[in-house]
Amino acid sequence: MIVKQIYTQCLAQASYYIESDGESVVIDPIRDIDSYINLLDINNSKLKFILETHFHADFISGHLELNKKYGVPIIFGHNAEPAYDFLGKKDGEIIEVGKVKIKIIHTPGHTLESVCYLLIDENGNDHALFTGDTLFIGDVGIPDVAQRYQNTTKEELASILYESLEKLMLLSDDVIVYPGHGKGTQCGKNLSSETSSTIGKQKRLNYALNFSRKEDFIKSICSNIPEPPDYFIEAVNKNANGYIYQEKIINQSNNPINQVKFLELLDNENYIFIDTRNPDEFAKKHIKKSINIGLNGSFAISAGNLIKANKKIVLICKKGREKESIIRLSRVGFDNIIGYLDSSIDKYFDDKYLSYIPQINSWEVSDKSEFQILDVRTKSEYDNSHLSGSMNLPLYDINKNYKKLDRGNKYLVHCQTGYRSMIASSILRNYDFDVVEIKDGLQGFIKSNSKELIIY
Repeated sequence: MIVKQIYTQCLAQASYYIESDGESVVIDPIRDIDSYINLLDINNSKLKFILETHFHADFISGHLELNKKYGVPIIFGHNAEPAYDFLGKKDGEIIEVGKVKIKIIHTPGHTLESVCYLLIDENGNDHALFTGDTLFIGDVGIPDVAQRYQNTTKEELASILYESLEKLMLLSDDVIVYPGHGKGTQCGKNLSSETSSTIGKQKRLNYALNFSRKEDFIKSICSNIPEPPDYFIEAVNKNANGYIYQEKIINQSNNPINQVKFLELLDNENYIFIDTRNPDEFAKKHIKKSINIGLNGSFAISAGNLIKANKKIVLICKKGREKESIIRLSRVGFDNIIGYLDSSIDKYFDDKYLSYIPQINSWEVSDKSEFQILDVRTKSEYDNSHLSGSMNLPLYDINKNYKKLDRGNKYLVHCQTGYRSMIASSILRNYDFDVVEIKDGLQGFIKSNSKELIIY
């Protein structure tokens, strides 16, 4: 028996490959399916089923891509209603894969159609539980936004989730827990950085499993749920109703755009320009109106939160990373990428079209007393520790709350390590704010034991 977790960092998402005696299943695949194809080929294994824990809101699943290639059934819980053929499995039903079995456990709450999959090994022992977004390491899934738009309240969903979790806690303590996400997802509030655990450890350490009263659980789970990004609803619709296959997306998007055409698009408000280079390269020189979302970070999640799904996208990439940028944007449903700049910005663009963002390190901040410090981490991060005198404007809230800032001020922008702060700085620069980025972030102040750091 082979159990492999495939973790996609820019989505904070885990999918799974299970193989036994020449047969395999894949659980919650992402849209680009090459990693699963490679595993099937390496193990000389036949894909038997594609298992989905629910209709995902935060990424586009690869279930339809795998179905197209291999023609094998897609399995959901029996109450799912996708617009394509599937096998709906009832609570307690068993499927066989080689010499192992997988039991379907209905666990509604995050979504109404949510299920978990219990892997039973060759000896008949409960081995691992694949929990999707029902149970995370250190947390549970929040009541899903798509369901809340279907006349089901978050309190009703949380009540149902409580009962689903009680069902899971009947499993043996040594059963391995494999969740659908790790730290960084917006499908939970306080996930661990670990990506697997056991039922026993979660009983002891997961705050959400230690409420003796359902009322207290509901109150906790439903408190401080952030507003979901717009792309969540779009993703649910695509996962439930179908989408354009990725091969077509790549073919229509992997399109070089010359300087003349690029400049024509630059004046069109219907286009957005994403520079996927690293923050330091962007800071030194970039095209005006572009936004920096570097590939070496939470690229897909950041793009999904900051860019409207209906926007037409033009890319500016490091040479050789154009296709990667397209694929990773497609993971969160951006199917309207027009193409990419076909040359280096150094080659054809003069100063009229170029800009830069000043950067400093944490130890230089004391010389910038005329600046307001702007912390673009999340509210919970800010509440935990922040610099004295700083103000908090979370990155994902900038587009709707930038008017709270004063263009008469100068801003020192920082996050934890420097990735989010350059994204924020590029957005604020496009709104005509005077910004300087603290490139080593709060981490720099912590390392230097700065007395300006306040810890709550």
